[in-house]
Parts: sequence; C-alpha cells; structure tokens
Amino acid sequence: MRLFVALDIPEEVRRALTEWVARFRESIRGPRWTRIEGLHVTLKFIGETPSERVDEIRAALASIHQGAPIELRFRGAGFFPNERHPRVFWAGIESGPELAALAESVERQLVPLGFPREARAFQPHLTLARFPSSEGLQQLREKLAGAAPIEFGASRERQFHLYQSVLKPGGSEYTRLASFDFPEGDSR
Repeated sequence: MRLFVALDIPEEVRRALTEWVARFRESIRGPRWTRIEGLHVTLKFIGETPSERVDEIRAALASIHQGAPIELRFRGAGFFPNERHPRVFWAGIESGPELAALAESVERQLVPLGFPREARAFQPHLTLARFPSSEGLQQLREKLAGAAPIEFGASRERQFHLYQSVLKPGGSEYTRLASFDFPEGDSR
C-alpha cells in the first residue's frame, strides 16, 4: 500500500484553483498538470507499506494531540527548487506555526515505527504541475509575471487523514483510511 498523511482542502479552494490553472493548462504544453480534485496538503509521505502495518500507523497517528484547528490561506504560486530549473509548479499555503508543528508530530510518531524523517524542511504547498523538460516554462513565467496577486481562499481544518494512493494511468486514486480530529482546547 502506498500511504501518506494529509489535510484536505475545501471545494471552494479547489474551484478557484481549477479556474486559475485552466488559463495555463489550455495554452501551455510541456508541464504535466495535476488533477486539482486530487490535491491535498501533504504532512508526510509514508510510501509503500505492507497492509498489515496500517493498524499500528493508525494508532500512532491517533496519539497526536493538535490543540486547535489549523488556519490555512491558499495564495501565491512558485517553483521548486527554483524558477530557473523547476521540477514543480506549486500554489502556496500560509499558516501559523500549528501546521509545521502538526507535520513534526506526524514525523515524531512514525519514526519509531521505522519510517524515516523527511530530509527536506516542511514546506506546505499544492503541486499544480511537474516539469519533465523546460517546454512551456518561459510561457508560464510570462503569464505569471502579468497576473494579479493570486488568492485561492482559506480554510480552518479540524482533522487530518491517513490516505492510500493507488497509481493509475489516469492519475492517482486516493482512499481515506482514517481521520483524526483535533480535540478543541487540548494543547498537549
């Protein structure tokens, strides 16, 4: 099973992203555009895992106590690792320290189970496209330079989820395996 831990994003943010990306997708060939309906805020990519380990992962994640809902603002766009030689085109996510703290809690709970820590620092984002080559890159840069400030919406998340991802020819298919609520008022 291919697993990851994530926050969902609201439909109104998905709609705003769909409308915005459509302007680029129609005219810019080259990037492999992601399916907006599959976007989520990844806290931890676990990867291929035997199905018999799901219960212990679920138990470890259930022990996380996030004290309050997490406020997210979806705004801006950019490139990883940089604009000159990008591999990924992304939409930004702004949040207080609670989001990074939740990602760190997920890491901390999964390391004892043998899942290594991420080597890179946590940078919340939504992957909009991947660049297998530089085709379309200059055209995308030009369109972004003339664009107004980019705002996709906001959300207040009260739970995070364990997902299974199945790779299919038409894109990944996601199944939610478990959800974990943030107990209000609990600051442990």
